[in-house]
Amino acid sequence: MTVPTDLIEETAIKFDSFENKSTTNNDKNSITKHILKEKGQREVFCGLTGIVWLHRKIQDAFFLVVGSRTCAHLIQSAAGVMIFAEPRFATAIIDDKDLAGLADANEELDKVVSQLLDRRPDIKLLFLVGSCPSEVIKLDLSNAADRLCKKYLPEVKVLNYSGSGIETTFTQGEDACLRSLVPEMPKVDNQLYKKLLIVGTLADVIEDQFSRLFKKIGIENFAFFPPRVSSNLPEIGSNTVFLLAQPFLAETALELEKAGAKHIPAMFPFGVEGSYDWFLSAATEFGVSESKVKAQLEPYTNRAKHAVDKSLSLLKGKSIFFFPDSQLEIPLARFLQNELGMELLEVGTPYIHKKHIDKELSKISNSTQISEGQDVEKQLDRCTNSKPDLIVCGLGLANPLEAQGFTTKWAIELVFSPIHGFDQAGDLAELFARPLNRRDKLQELNPGSQFVGDMQ
Repeated sequence: MTVPTDLIEETAIKFDSFENKSTTNNDKNSITKHILKEKGQREVFCGLTGIVWLHRKIQDAFFLVVGSRTCAHLIQSAAGVMIFAEPRFATAIIDDKDLAGLADANEELDKVVSQLLDRRPDIKLLFLVGSCPSEVIKLDLSNAADRLCKKYLPEVKVLNYSGSGIETTFTQGEDACLRSLVPEMPKVDNQLYKKLLIVGTLADVIEDQFSRLFKKIGIENFAFFPPRVSSNLPEIGSNTVFLLAQPFLAETALELEKAGAKHIPAMFPFGVEGSYDWFLSAATEFGVSESKVKAQLEPYTNRAKHAVDKSLSLLKGKSIFFFPDSQLEIPLARFLQNELGMELLEVGTPYIHKKHIDKELSKISNSTQISEGQDVEKQLDRCTNSKPDLIVCGLGLANPLEAQGFTTKWAIELVFSPIHGFDQAGDLAELFARPLNRRDKLQELNPGSQFVGDMQ
């Protein structure tokens, strides 16, 4: 979508520093970050992409995209390489008759849902996922979901959310999905015991790792959201606290707070620094001493540091430029700067939610340009002029930049890959080291070739 490119402003935002926790006056420990805010042509996937990992997480859910053949092609292309059984997503195609108003779209949708549920009796939760075409023709999927719920409950619950890319980036598909689930969570009026909710889709193996670590540091009453099975939605009440495992869940967090839950500010569990702060923040909320947390997590932090250090020689001192894509950019940049010694030239992100990200921002050097939003042409100019050793960007930008001699990393791989926690810290570092290693090996095979990073 193209919007006027002259709507650019630079703002100064004050973020509290968390270096000195004993100081009561936050102004004494504050830093000023200058955020370049841009509005213009963007290069991102749409929110439908979230179905790729969501359908694997909620094992009795099905995602029915109400969209075009292009929507169907996107999902199949993004997820097809990962599917080894019948997938739990499909597209109800909006055709020319629907667009022209010659057919009753709601009637057609009801037929598709009926056929789907007859074929797949294992479905217990059905998401109607809006798309750009369904929003353009003003198809009310909220009313459709209510209508279908009345017909299919209690066997099947029908919900809806928008995966349209008109105004969003692709990770907001998960945010919209989880937000739609919050009203379905059982409410507890008089919650006697404090309960921890870990919010954000995680690979099952990481959930299992986190479960063991929470128990080690003394937190027993916890649950993950979303659950692996829709019937296991965790309870929520006034004594519920939650940790965000993903930085792109702003709407979900707001909905949880409306339901009475309290957000625990924390860094995100990427790398050793972020993972330790994440667990420590939860432990502090539950009255667990830092000495106990440190003692219990020390073997994991030591192992993670050793794994991260394997990529240190290749990444230390290298410069990196982030294009806005997933909203993971700021936590990942903090990890690369503080644990691998990389130079952050610019860290672009689609949106900055200060409440969730200020701890991360306080750790990033003031010399780093932080940008929110995108005007792709202007950002490309800044990127090529700075000649970074590594560029993190979307697929649409990667090939043209590679053709110019730059080394790139696909941003979407960082969302698809299990990168959270101590045991994945080494793998996370390697994801950034791999493109540089590939470049070096290609140069060995062709000694006469030059890459942009070598010409600085």
